[in-house]
Amino acid sequence: MPRSALAQQPHWKAFASRRRDPASKREAVLKTAAELFLEKSYGRTSLDDIARRLNITKPALYHYFHKKEEILLECYRWGTGLIEESLTEIASSAGTGLEKVAAFVYSYANVMTVNFGRCVMRLDEGDLSDKALHEVRTYKRKIDRRLRSFIQDGIRDGSIAPCDPKIAAFSIAGAVNWICMWYEPEGPLTAEEIASQFARTLTQGLARRKAEPLRRAAPPGPSAD
Repeated sequence: MPRSALAQQPHWKAFASRRRDPASKREAVLKTAAELFLEKSYGRTSLDDIARRLNITKPALYHYFHKKEEILLECYRWGTGLIEESLTEIASSAGTGLEKVAAFVYSYANVMTVNFGRCVMRLDEGDLSDKALHEVRTYKRKIDRRLRSFIQDGIRDGSIAPCDPKIAAFSIAGAVNWICMWYEPEGPLTAEEIASQFARTLTQGLARRKAEPLRRAAPPGPSAD
């Protein structure tokens, strides 16, 4: 079933059908878990909660995931996968470094408004095992390196003013990540409108200004004497 079709129905309906459709059912588990992680937090959500929301038994849930941490990591992979798809496309474009940064912010901000992005960014890393924490931090470093490369491209092509790419990347990522803390799906702005405004605002400080022409002092007027 297409993702768009599944998104239009309650997730438990994927399990109401007797058809063998493991992909849709696995996706339903992930979407339901992401909702619960946002509602109750990751630490307070149990596998029983997820099974109950899907109207299935806990043993039935084990067909797809054996641990809650596996679900969280798959949510994280999903969210970062969306970002990486965009990054690959952006990197291959012929735009300036500044345009690539703007495209990055737009794509990243959109991911921060979907449940997969929101729930993983709200995560307390103390809830993760060492192995899971290593995987999560590897994803973060990969995205950070790509953003820095776009900033460095902009410095080289002159579209971005000279700056510390590391500090600039941290500033941008910090601002975009915070969207997950205040975004409300029913709010006055759509995800696309928020993403567009963030892309515009966060790149204004990077853009290189053209030097203003030198203003010469006007010659003195004729003496009044």
